Amino acid sequence: MIETERLSLRPLRLSDADAFVELHADPRVNRFVGAYSRPRALERLAAIEGQWAERGHGLCAVLLRSSGELIGRSGLQHWAQFDEVELGWTFRAQHWGNGYATEAARACLDWGFATLDEDRFTAFIRHGNDPSVRVAERLGFTPRREDTVNGHAVTVYAVDRPDAPASP
Repeated sequence: MIETERLSLRPLRLSDADAFVELHADPRVNRFVGAYSRPRALERLAAIEGQWAERGHGLCAVLLRSSGELIGRSGLQHWAQFDEVELGWTFRAQHWGNGYATEAARACLDWGFATLDEDRFTAFIRHGNDPSVRVAERLGFTPRREDTVNGHAVTVYAVDRPDAPASP
């Protein structure tokens, strides 16, 4: 588990299915990340559990320390098609604008550099998702390339390990 001043992060699990579906049901949230039916959520959560077991990292549930409420997800996901590890974040709309995304993503990024043998992490941000661009920039990410992820055009942002030489 990762803890920050206001948040607790733990691996997402199958038992989070209802909260996962609810998180992605809001059109303001799913506009960029898509919605999930319960069967699709269970499939996705099983894959997340598998990545944790196989790779030692994955997506986390983000909980408010004060109440235990699951307010979003953040974490590191390996994309085999790019051979890259992406840092992602998705939060309930009512929790936007208070720094939770940056706080959780910073904790995951720091944990990733301290724990994993990765020289950089990426963030795939769909065009028009300006709030996520701002989070990425606050974390030190810069645009590196344009690509397509799950059929959607994205700008791929990246941040290099602080002690590693910059990559192109």
